[in-house]
Amino acid sequence: MKKLRLIIPMIALFITMSGCSNLVDQGESITAVGSSALQPLVETVAETYQSENPGKFVNVQGGGSGTGLSQVQSGAVEIGNSDLFAEEKSGIDASALIDHRVAVVGITPIVNKEVGIENISMEDLKKVFTGELTNWKQLGGKDQPIVILNRAAGSGTRATFEKWVLDGETAIRSQEQDSSGMVRQIVADTPGAISYVAFSYVSKDVDTLKIDGVEPTDENVTTNDWTIWAYEHMYTRKDTSQLTKDFLAYILSDEVQKNIVGDLGYIPVSSMKVERDWEGNVVN
Repeated sequence: MKKLRLIIPMIALFITMSGCSNLVDQGESITAVGSSALQPLVETVAETYQSENPGKFVNVQGGGSGTGLSQVQSGAVEIGNSDLFAEEKSGIDASALIDHRVAVVGITPIVNKEVGIENISMEDLKKVFTGELTNWKQLGGKDQPIVILNRAAGSGTRATFEKWVLDGETAIRSQEQDSSGMVRQIVADTPGAISYVAFSYVSKDVDTLKIDGVEPTDENVTTNDWTIWAYEHMYTRKDTSQLTKDFLAYILSDEVQKNIVGDLGYIPVSSMKVERDWEGNVVN
């Protein structure tokens, strides 16, 4: 009986302590969801932040810009990662969110390495994605059907590409993928394939295309000579947590912007020589 009397209080104490611990864990964890183009940067910075701040956790997930914006607006997550301005997304109240521009991302068409071309005009690129051009030989390449691969609806990368390349027209129906990494892999493995990814996803397995002789480089993005680019946003609600504020301050710090952002294929906002508003107008 004495042993039982001792065990019961100990169990109660353990339950109480566990409950407190769970509360602490909940207060020290945040989640960032959305843009797959921004995901590699946020994941890398989150790992560095966690190593420097033991006991604090940043969970990073993809799902596309539309998902990020809708989930942060609803309060389901603390941060919504997006390639789009909130004003561009239907159903999102931009006035209820705070925009943190953490980087700029260039977006480039990528092709299977065997298609046989290196340069394309913006007009012809549009014709490819609207289905007017269907074989690479029409562009001076191999006699091979063009296989189009799109990002899924809700993707900020897709919205940016269509805004600057298709100019309001609708892309032809094609296979769609949620992940930029999967897009790159399919293009690499599929003869005649073409798609588009952020610069940070370009690898030796695929080729990029010049557009009207302009190369997809960071420098050309900073001057707007390469027009297919977007700000990378991390949106929060106005009533956000201290951990969220601290993490955003960390990703915007000079150390991260200078040493991590560029190394991962993104462009620090401070490097831009032009600025665009949410409608795409150059404002300086």
